[in-house]
Amino acid sequence: MHMTAREFLDWPHKAVTLLGMSGVGKTTLSNRLPKSNWFHYSGDYRIGTRYLDEPILDNIKHQAMKVGFLSDLLRSDSIYIKSNITVDNLQPVSTFLGKIGNPARGGLAVEEFRRRQHLHHEAEVGAMKDVPRFIEKSREIYGYDHFVNDAGGSVCEIEDPSVIPALAEHTLILYLRADPNLEDELVGRQRTDPKPLYYPETFFDAQLAAYLEERGLRSPDEVEPDDFVQWVFPALVAHRRPLYGAIARRHGYTVEARAAEAVRDEADFLELVAGILEAAAAPARLRGV
Repeated sequence: MHMTAREFLDWPHKAVTLLGMSGVGKTTLSNRLPKSNWFHYSGDYRIGTRYLDEPILDNIKHQAMKVGFLSDLLRSDSIYIKSNITVDNLQPVSTFLGKIGNPARGGLAVEEFRRRQHLHHEAEVGAMKDVPRFIEKSREIYGYDHFVNDAGGSVCEIEDPSVIPALAEHTLILYLRADPNLEDELVGRQRTDPKPLYYPETFFDAQLAAYLEERGLRSPDEVEPDDFVQWVFPALVAHRRPLYGAIARRHGYTVEARAAEAVRDEADFLELVAGILEAAAAPARLRGV
């Protein structure tokens, strides 16, 4: 969706999608908007509570059944297990996604890792296709005026060609672009606290092969799970950067993540977005468009 600054400010029911790498500030920016007036749609929360709910619980139960005390209680229906996913706690989704590598170090075998990656991709497609319906629900059922879609970091990897155009039709897409220093910070965080991530299949195959060769390993079962996540992350950042940029150029706008960090409230957010739209319109005016 493209519009002028005035059209955005006058838009009675604003709907925005935030794109960017995990950790770049999408959720922080969303939380700057008043929850009384903005419906916060978290793509990752929707993935975990709607599309991966059963696989996540199955994974937890599978681990619980390895403990004799818990297995007896589960078999007799004496206890039940439920994940406590919230917008601010998406650990069950991350844990399910897992890391490839040595099972003795908590890693997943290649086929199981691929299965979970595929499930996550399908779940993300479903979660983003739900956005138009949730825009309507947020207004008609819950009475919210505005809507912000806090999209997951891997949305740029979605292969379904209908997803991004649908988001662009119903929302103003804003790509939070990390500068080199912020990218370095993201890489540093991943080194300190390596988190499971989604990788597109072709990217993953190429990077895994390169990793095995560089480390002198014969099999993915020899991979140190955290080491692979740390090693591959800079390549993933570089891979996604042009994908986000292409989406922003065609369907939306680019916002510098450092500028978004300065947003304190709704007024700051509206001023920031209006400024981006005004700047984007200036070249067109100079061309007489």
